[in-house]
Amino acid sequence: MKFPFDLREDCEFDCVGFGTNAVDFLIRVPEYPEFDSKVELSDYSQLAGGEIATAMVGLSRLGMRTAYAGRFGKEPTGDFGIASLSDEGVDVRFAEQIEGAVTQIAFIVIDERNGERTVIWKRDPKLVYSAEEAPIEAAQIGKVLHFTPHDTAACIRLAREAKAHGTIVSIDIDNVFEGTNELLPLVDILIGSSDFVLKATGEKDKRAGLAKLNEKYGCPVTGVTLGESGSLVYCGGEFFESGGFEVPGGCKDTTGAGDSYRAGLIYGLLKGMSVEDAARSANAVAALKCRAVGARTSLPTEPELKRMIEQG
Repeated sequence: MKFPFDLREDCEFDCVGFGTNAVDFLIRVPEYPEFDSKVELSDYSQLAGGEIATAMVGLSRLGMRTAYAGRFGKEPTGDFGIASLSDEGVDVRFAEQIEGAVTQIAFIVIDERNGERTVIWKRDPKLVYSAEEAPIEAAQIGKVLHFTPHDTAACIRLAREAKAHGTIVSIDIDNVFEGTNELLPLVDILIGSSDFVLKATGEKDKRAGLAKLNEKYGCPVTGVTLGESGSLVYCGGEFFESGGFEVPGGCKDTTGAGDSYRAGLIYGLLKGMSVEDAARSANAVAALKCRAVGARTSLPTEPELKRMIEQG
């Protein structure tokens, strides 16, 4: 099935991202510690992450023209975060560094046995955008606008601007926020985390929940990531279940796998793939990301992705 969208042709960027960035401190342990216990870590590293920043890097590595709009602290971790984007070819003209703010950080504990992770994060309130501060130009110059809803009022304003210019609006969402009911009717592609459907609709059955999201908000494409099991997407009254790919060499870290999936799905849309093939590509991007520790470390290039899909 084709995506029910017509992509703009007169755009400077294929995708513009607005929302979360982070500097991740990744801690690998032999096994996740029990409460009130001690465990010696195997190693640790400082790497760039954040849902939207990671998705833009993922798309850039796949050959797409990307830009990122978001806020960092005006301090060394902020410098590091912005450089991590510009070094990957992501346009950072809409990125800001805020005086007196600290860049969002995350401490991520990774279980070496299976690569599963636990995230402990903090976002400085000074990084929040109000509706009036939303970078409106960023919504006007891309084929796709992709965001997280943390600054919901700003997202609503950007989504309205994007729709007015014929831009496809995509959301990465894992929770219900104040303003969700106003925001989601403006969204074209809604991909939630595995538990978002239950939170948003009360439906334990994911198929029933995705259909309800479509009916309630009118989002033409709704979907959910399912970890190593792949994904489930609902579009045009049909469900498309796509299995996950085996991680080459075994899963080292699942940090950023969902962000990578969304990058892969948007890539498929931009490349004119069917919904089925885009979902399959998205699962492959997520699997390849899991080859190494860090949200972005092993995000694939386009040739790597094509080889993965051909090998099945």
